[in-house]
Amino acid sequence: MTDGHTHGQTRQLLVRAGTFASMDAAGGLTAVRGGTSPEGLFVRDARHLCRWQLTVDGAAPEVLTPMTYEDEGVARCVLVPRGGRQEPPAYTLFREQAVGDGTFVERLRIVSNRPVPTTVRLALTVDADFTDQFELRAGHRTYTKLGAVRGREVLDDGVGFTYTRGDWRSSTTVTSEPAPDAVEETGAGARRLVWALELESQGSAELNLRVVARPHGARETDAVAASPQDAAAELATAVREFADGVELPGAWPELADACARGLADLAVLRVPAAGPDGERHLVPAAGVPWFLTLLGRDALLTSLFALPYRPELAAATLPVLAATQATEQVEGAVAQPGKIVHEVRHGELAHFGQVPFGRYYGSVDATPLFLVLLGAYTEQTADLGPARRLEAHARAAVGWMLDHGGLTSRGYLVYRADQGGLANQNWKDSPGAICSADGSRATGPVMAAGAQGYAYDALRRTAVLARTVWDDVVYAELLEQAAADLRDRFLRDFWMEDRGFPALALDGNGQQVDALASDAGHLLWSGLLDKEYGEAVGRRLLEPDFFSGWGVRTVASGQAAYHPLSYHRGSVWPHDNALIALGLARYGLHDEARVVAGGLVSAAVACGGRLPEVIAGYARSAYPEPVPYPYACVRESRSAAAPLALLSAVGG
Repeated sequence: MTDGHTHGQTRQLLVRAGTFASMDAAGGLTAVRGGTSPEGLFVRDARHLCRWQLTVDGAAPEVLTPMTYEDEGVARCVLVPRGGRQEPPAYTLFREQAVGDGTFVERLRIVSNRPVPTTVRLALTVDADFTDQFELRAGHRTYTKLGAVRGREVLDDGVGFTYTRGDWRSSTTVTSEPAPDAVEETGAGARRLVWALELESQGSAELNLRVVARPHGARETDAVAASPQDAAAELATAVREFADGVELPGAWPELADACARGLADLAVLRVPAAGPDGERHLVPAAGVPWFLTLLGRDALLTSLFALPYRPELAAATLPVLAATQATEQVEGAVAQPGKIVHEVRHGELAHFGQVPFGRYYGSVDATPLFLVLLGAYTEQTADLGPARRLEAHARAAVGWMLDHGGLTSRGYLVYRADQGGLANQNWKDSPGAICSADGSRATGPVMAAGAQGYAYDALRRTAVLARTVWDDVVYAELLEQAAADLRDRFLRDFWMEDRGFPALALDGNGQQVDALASDAGHLLWSGLLDKEYGEAVGRRLLEPDFFSGWGVRTVASGQAAYHPLSYHRGSVWPHDNALIALGLARYGLHDEARVVAGGLVSAAVACGGRLPEVIAGYARSAYPEPVPYPYACVRESRSAAAPLALLSAVGG
């Protein structure tokens, strides 16, 4: 899948099945480090192509038409040699690129504009550095890699690159049809493929280039597409099969367009993962460029949003998360028996334990959301298979909530900052996101409000499964009582009478963390608040300090904690607002739900049809277009699924 206009982004991405490529305007790569988006071809958290630099007759051509990423899945640009107004270009280069599963293909056509035969020397400098994404995200941080060896091998039709470190093996091959006339060393590890092309008078020549990445631990890549058009056709088939059959709202075409774009994005954001018996599933990855991998919370919310329309996402996500569920306590990974994974990584640094995210469990809310999705899937589809198959996993998840999660000992789900991992382990997981109105951070163990709503919903839904699927009435009654007790405690401890609003969290001393925050809308979605409180909260979220015109801010303006360009302290998140819209509808606040939906749909229209991960909190009245958050994912699964949630909340 390719990006058309992506609001606020200077670099676009080609994405398919766990693979993405980020190229410059000329279709090249220069391995620049840093910035808001990595540059290269990436598979399974590693960069398998870092140089892709074209020269013709020793000079880099200039861009006539910059690389555009079209909906059919092919990226195109037009290049010409540098020159002046008095000398028309001697040739024109047409580049077409696409990605597949672990592959990158390019068709390069050079057309002579001269009236006589000519010979053109075309060269492509290529390299693969196998850099882990965490190194690129870390700015100037470096990681020790004892025993790492990079190799290069000249092939009959190109060049192969290898990387080994202990038991770690990765490789990338670059081949061409026709084969290069020579493969030259550059003195810097890269290799230069060279062709001497004989062009007739106003004639042309064509190169077909293929890159195949073989990451450590990955299955063999299927047959490589012969051309960008073939790769695009495979992609179009996958998107069509995923999106067909979803009835979109005719009365609200902008919402219909956002749903269609979201479905297309979800089709390509799915990555392969294994279930409990090793079976292969495709689950929604969190987003590109930095999170094209399984994140428990993100996959669960995405699957919940898409459930009425694409239940197969839930049917894949549930067994995959069951397969990665913790069975023992592992301190560095924040793992405890029954806990659902937060993040799964496949890169070199995770493999060698240099970052803790190989299987990282630093999430307080993935576990209750797993139970919510299992119950919702069973209710929505009447398919009892997953509930029966995953009964032991569901009971273990409940056990974690009651035991390690803190429901029994503290009365609430609780988390502690993880040194080396995440300071906050609810959805607002950036440092300082859980704060008081004055901006001061919560200290000690944290009991975040939204997570308590998820726990309440999880207990109630699992009680239904216990009664109707597992035939365990005693267990059902235990869970129902636990849910009722949690609701009573919450209203007593979290409700701020002077503000008519729930606290964002309780700190380690049980004191209210009093920032007015959008998490209150999640309590509506979960049904934790009674009718009177719920209606008051719902209406409060639509007041100007909360509602920017594009959506509800994460933190209401006017508080010292508010910052419109903060990740979680004043920005507007589409998935957050989708949960709020569903919650408003649950409490009968249909006009308010439609206002929220209208703001998000307008934002999607302004952003070229696609909802970004997050936008700044500036008021729509102050600036007529959404202001982008600078480090947002170009495409994110929760945002892609958010229009479907809006459709559920307000209809067409």
